[in-house]
Amino acid sequence: MSSLNHCIKFDLDVKDENIVFKDYFYKSIKLQKHKIYKAELIQPACPFCGSLDLLHNGHLITNIHYPTANASLPVIIRLAKQRVKCRDCDRRSMAQSELVNKYCSISNASKLKVLSALTEDRSMTSIARENNVSINTVQRVLGNCSHRFIDSYEYLPAHLAFDEFKGVDRQLHFICLDGDNHQVVQILRTRYKKTLLKYFGRFSPQARANVKTVTMDLNFYYQDIVRACFPNAQIVIDRFHMIQMLTRSFNSLRVQVMKTFDKRSRQYQLLKSPWKLYLKKFDELEKVHPRYNWHYKDCLTQAQVVTEGINTSTTLENSYNLMQSFIQAVETGDAHELKSLINCQDQIGTLMHKTLLTFKHNLKAVLNGAELPYSNGCLEGFNRKIKQIERTAFGYSNFTNLLTRIRLEENLYKEKEPNSLLMVD
Repeated sequence: MSSLNHCIKFDLDVKDENIVFKDYFYKSIKLQKHKIYKAELIQPACPFCGSLDLLHNGHLITNIHYPTANASLPVIIRLAKQRVKCRDCDRRSMAQSELVNKYCSISNASKLKVLSALTEDRSMTSIARENNVSINTVQRVLGNCSHRFIDSYEYLPAHLAFDEFKGVDRQLHFICLDGDNHQVVQILRTRYKKTLLKYFGRFSPQARANVKTVTMDLNFYYQDIVRACFPNAQIVIDRFHMIQMLTRSFNSLRVQVMKTFDKRSRQYQLLKSPWKLYLKKFDELEKVHPRYNWHYKDCLTQAQVVTEGINTSTTLENSYNLMQSFIQAVETGDAHELKSLINCQDQIGTLMHKTLLTFKHNLKAVLNGAELPYSNGCLEGFNRKIKQIERTAFGYSNFTNLLTRIRLEENLYKEKEPNSLLMVD
């Protein structure tokens, strides 16, 4: 018996000396084969007075779900917990073990394995199936982590990045990242100005004064929040969003010019089918090897297609040259050239003129975006990870669960107490 007990303990990695394994057998439960271990949990002494003079009074049988390497053969420990009565203090008690919590049938090892699986991009259904537990148990383990993330209002990073993402009920949630180490600073349920002012207002004046730059898109009220909360911060407009606005305005102008020609004309086909070429940098276009295109029935290089296409309209040509010069100035960080392009007086499209006017109203922030190395690239990549988390779960209806899962997958879980997770029932 002793040899069998030690063998099973070694196989299951059970270290509690008060647990004695007696036998094992196989049983079919809900048309699935299970391996059942029979064990007894001994109460060696009174937990109240420490007396060894105990009167045994039966057992409480508990079927404990235990993790196994073979998910097709779940393991259950049929544990018989001793009930005792102390003859010295006349108090009753029942044997307890670190293997499982009181009044619980899920082992602590299973809960830790579920928590480890929650840090991966997996659905709760697959995690529950692998660990021989219900989906509700996985949700309880996840919910128990929701209040374990420590937020301090005494420190803010020197470089922040602001953005939003679609989450619960297709609502936009605010997200803030550290621009240096790309760690999450905070995720808020809403992106309303009142909410953001209230949150950043909780930080100490020293923490808010430590912020040097805040990178964002052209959301106008984010700038009001920065001016109100961070006295020493510079506003930096993300370079990607600037170029995106400019290319969209040019693309809109290209469509307008294209529609002025007959659909069967050469000019229409040059502006329609190779539309992606107009959005690329001119230096990256093929200039040596021409290719035949059946739309406009000619053999041209990519550079020849773009040159002939923009020559159909003076406004389109000016807008294209402006867009190319703007992209080059942003990449090289030439603030002087960028400023002159924003103040350009050439004949360009109406939408592009509005875009340049927007840049002019935010001139300092736009120039900071070109000169400083900070951008929202890290934040856009993190938003892509959040979309994948939501896609795996087919969406979330609870914002707290979504926030907890995001932080778990980013390995930002911090326990306030060593065994606080094991209190899940």
